[in-house]
Amino acid sequence: MTVKPTISLTDEAHAFARSLVESGKFASLSAVIQHGLRLVERENEEHRARLDAIRADLDRRAAQPSISMEEMDERLAAWRLDRGRAAPADLA
Repeated sequence: MTVKPTISLTDEAHAFARSLVESGKFASLSAVIQHGLRLVERENEEHRARLDAIRADLDRRAAQPSISMEEMDERLAAWRLDRGRAAPADLA
């Protein structure tokens, strides 16, 4: 099915689209607009996929066991001793 909506373009956008048609890159102004819409659709899909990946990562991290601040302090102190490092004055 084909729909023929009325759209408005700026003079610059129209000139650019027309130049793409005149150079042979696209067959018509409609083809330019359709290509642009496909690019926007692809961008939206990629954005949605990135958000889904971030949500999945956050869910995975939230499901992992957590430790208390005291346990983290103990682990850091042990790590520093193992590495032969003293605790920084502002963190000790």
